[in-house]
Order: sequence, then structure tokens, then C-alpha cells
Amino acid sequence: MSKLYKKLLNNDYSPGEMGECIAEAKRTPGTVERAPILREIFSFIDLTSLNTSDSDATIRSFAERTAQFSYHFNDISNVAALCVYPNFVKVAHEGLGGCGVRLAVVAASFPTAQTFTEVKILETSMAVRMGADEIDVVIPVGTFLKGDYDAVIDELKAIREAAGDTTLKVILETGLLKDERNIYRASIIAMESGADFVKTSTGKSSVSATPEAAWVICRAIRDYYNETGIMIGFKPAGGIVTPDDAIIYYFIVKNMLGAKWLTPEYFRIGASRLANNILSELYPGKPAYF
Repeated sequence: MSKLYKKLLNNDYSPGEMGECIAEAKRTPGTVERAPILREIFSFIDLTSLNTSDSDATIRSFAERTAQFSYHFNDISNVAALCVYPNFVKVAHEGLGGCGVRLAVVAASFPTAQTFTEVKILETSMAVRMGADEIDVVIPVGTFLKGDYDAVIDELKAIREAAGDTTLKVILETGLLKDERNIYRASIIAMESGADFVKTSTGKSSVSATPEAAWVICRAIRDYYNETGIMIGFKPAGGIVTPDDAIIYYFIVKNMLGAKWLTPEYFRIGASRLANNILSELYPGKPAYF
């Protein structure tokens, strides 16, 4: 590990600062003009279908529906990305066509990361070759919890190399990391390993994204930026369902990192139901689109 990362791993912060930021963010849904913010948030969504029952037919239909969104809603930007399992890269890519929505793929034995590193590398490289624009992978949580940070970094760097120039989102599975110090350290390790985004959760564990985990990751991203000048993206995911939920995360990012992070290049929200719920608020009476 570099001297910079050893320094960042030992950083400390005030729990009071976290509490104040989260309390302020939780007050905002009822105090702001919602429509412009929800339109902005909609463009940050990684629209997700990660179901055991997914098939070529359902994913193709989902992708085509996403591609046609702007014909039905021409006054709001489309979602940022469509996120699917790696075996659906080809049909999802075909369904999206050239609509501008990016194709994100969960890889490297998502959601558990419990397989051979060689398999993770192969799955990542196959997804990229078949047309993935972005790769979402999970850190080896058990390896991290036993304190073998070098092994975690080595594996993530190998996946980073396999991903090439493709955007790499590293998932911490924050609900399993036990405390805020571990979340901070895992965030630093993800950035040490070449992550373009740090992501909270898979959505497959009992505890997914929380405002507290979001604040800690944003603090790590801010510390890294202050040391290097490099902007790393942030993606909360799992359990973000209502417009109020999304607005809270929006303001945590805005307050911690600043308005320049509020673009699809640096802020995503992983969700399957949020898109329809935002559309229902913005366009009352219209049937669910996705």
C-alpha cells in the first residue's frame, strides 16, 4: 500500500459531523421544491433487473422499454444505466441499441464474490468483450474482515485490469462490515485498487444502503479527493425505493462532496422500483412505465 493510503486508512472523523449531515439531509424532502430534484435524480438511476427468474426474453423487453423511454417522456432525461447479470449482456446490448443508456453488468461472482479469483477475472473480461460499459463487483468481504487488505487489493486490481477502460464500481456490502471504521477502510481500499465508483450494497443482504454508510463512503471519497484531486463516484444501492429516500442520498452527496458530484458521471443510485415511483410523483395518473 502507498504512503497516501496508509495515511487515509488511519484517518479519524467526528461522529457528530455525520449526525448533523444526515439529520439535515433527512429534513430536506419536505422542505425543497421536489420536481426539479427528482428529475435530476432520475438521470442518476442504474435501473436494475437482477432476478433469479430473468431470461433472455424478459431482459430484452426491459432493455427495449428503457430505450423507448424518451418517446413517452420527452421532458425528462432517461436513466443513466441498465444493470443486468453477465449472461444477459448480449440481449441487453441489442435491446438498448444506441439510445445512450449505459449497460452495467454485475460480475465476479456477484453477489457473494465467493469463487476463484481466476473465475472473477474471466467473467469480468467476458462481460467487457460482449459489450458492457460498466462492471459492478463485490469486494471479498470475508477476506477484508479478517484484515488481509493486501489480498483484497490484489484481487480488485486484477479485476480492474480485466475491466480495462470500462467503468468499475466496487461494492462494499456495507451491511456486513460491522462498523463505520470498516466501511471507511473498505472505501479507501476500493479507491487504492482503481475503483471509478464506490458502491454501498448488492441489495441481496438483509441490510443494504443506509444514510450512515453513505456518509462514511462520501467522507472517504472527499478525503481521497483532497489528497489527490481525483474525483471518485458514489453509488448507494439496495432498499432505495421512495422519492424521499433518494432525496436524502442526493443531499448527503451534495453536502459532503459538492454540486459537481451531482452528475451521472459521479453519482448513481441502484434501484429497481425507484424509477416508477419518481415517475408516479412527477406524472400523476400515468401507469407504471418500467
